[in-house]
Amino acid sequence: MNIIVTGASKGIGREIVKYLSTNSEHYLFVVSRDKEQLELLKRECANPQNVEIFDCDLTKNLESTDFYQAIQKASCIDVLINNAGMLINKPFMELTEEDFKSVFEVNLFSVVKLIKLTVPSLRKSKNPHIVNIGSMGGVERSSKFVGLSAYSSSKAALANLTECLAEELKEYNIHCNCLSLGAVNTEMLQLAFPDYKASTNPEEIAIFVGDFATKYGRLMNGKIFSISASTP
Repeated sequence: MNIIVTGASKGIGREIVKYLSTNSEHYLFVVSRDKEQLELLKRECANPQNVEIFDCDLTKNLESTDFYQAIQKASCIDVLINNAGMLINKPFMELTEEDFKSVFEVNLFSVVKLIKLTVPSLRKSKNPHIVNIGSMGGVERSSKFVGLSAYSSSKAALANLTECLAEELKEYNIHCNCLSLGAVNTEMLQLAFPDYKASTNPEEIAIFVGDFATKYGRLMNGKIFSISASTP
């Protein structure tokens, strides 16, 4: 399978890449803004020859990047895992319009942009699957927390986009699902809840996400799954 993973330099994204790389039949297109960490990640992978790294900003123009050129040259893209995310922890009254724009640029608009760019390659796959990594903060009637309004609202929009794309992309046989994650021990969790330690680690979630993305896409479409032991 040819698989794209964004937000791969740390946390859950990093562990997803490491897990998927244990299968020598997978070829990974790995994206992050941190070139140094991407190079280190590649060395840590089980089959580094099957891991192609790209340091680029998904909020910028992608059509001029090596990443875009590599996608165009690939025989197809089978799986797109939109994992890149941004969190700003501020009370609502302290959040600026620029804060909201920054969060939505990464958590929603970059996803929109990347999906648009990859649909032609996804259409060439026998079983194309888009997996959006959401959050329990974006799930209706879930617990909400002070300081996370920009992040949670962007993830709610991502979940709704997932449902819309399942219908819009149906004619291309592309399935689109969203995994709304609860508390996982990552740097982002520490940014949101500095004194909290979750019972779930990135390695555990990576196995779940990796298997779901590569094995079960044909069984469901337009679904929002809550994957959470705690929130937080």
